Amino acid sequence: MLTNKLNLPQPFVDAATSDHTYKPHRYSVTEVLGGTCEAVLKRRHQGEGEEDVASRVWAILGSAAHKILQEAKGTDSQLQEQWFKVNVGDYELSGIFDLYDADARTVTDWKVTGTIKWQKQEFDDYRMQVLIYCWMLRQIGYKADNGEVIMILRDWSKSKARFDKEYPQLQVQKVSWKFTEEDFKEAERNVFDWFTNVAEQEKLEDSDLTPCSPKNRWHRDDKWAVVKDGVKRATRVLDDPDEAAVMCDRLSEKTGKPYHVEYRKGEDVKCEMYCSVAFACPFFQNQL
Repeated sequence: MLTNKLNLPQPFVDAATSDHTYKPHRYSVTEVLGGTCEAVLKRRHQGEGEEDVASRVWAILGSAAHKILQEAKGTDSQLQEQWFKVNVGDYELSGIFDLYDADARTVTDWKVTGTIKWQKQEFDDYRMQVLIYCWMLRQIGYKADNGEVIMILRDWSKSKARFDKEYPQLQVQKVSWKFTEEDFKEAERNVFDWFTNVAEQEKLEDSDLTPCSPKNRWHRDDKWAVVKDGVKRATRVLDDPDEAAVMCDRLSEKTGKPYHVEYRKGEDVKCEMYCSVAFACPFFQNQL
């Protein structure tokens, strides 16, 4: 259920509201990049749960950017915002590529994202998304060998770029890949493995569903922080409690100041903050 706790104007509510309806045996590329448990629960519990329109600000901004770019004129060799699908056994895999250039044999995807994404240089999910689009296009007769993602950094700071050379110097960044036949075999394996897993999940009751992988849950492991007494910020954060204890003793001895170790419980960031069906997920509910 979509709420409007701030009593925001109707245009904002309409912009934040999705009329998407899941189709039986059809899954999107975006879903294939995530967990099968989440995908199955979204279909079983569509319209349940509670979310406020104010929490969809980033989705609105992303949609706005896509709409503006979609309406911009391309070249004769380019297709923009095209929905298509391919068969995967008894299922359908669907997707919408943002831009396909037949002359360059390239699929381009626009991403409105945080600057931290660029700073961490963690683009495996972006790579796999455009790789699967290229693989799908090849299945229906198009030539597609290259992928690229144009990242619009929504929280980019001009002042930080001026004083920090390690910070992205422009608000738009590009990541590109040239795919090989081995890459397309990788994409095909991933797609077929995912649909094999989802077919098994669909047969199970909610309580028996296999949880999404730690990667898909954006899992963060337990940590142990070495903290100086009276100071909130940790001096070091370590993966091992014994190492943290040793460092705590060394710092206390070296500085003559007391230090202590704080346990910081790990978390599944997506489950806790970004999964719309966490309320129905047996794994997440058992963690509470």
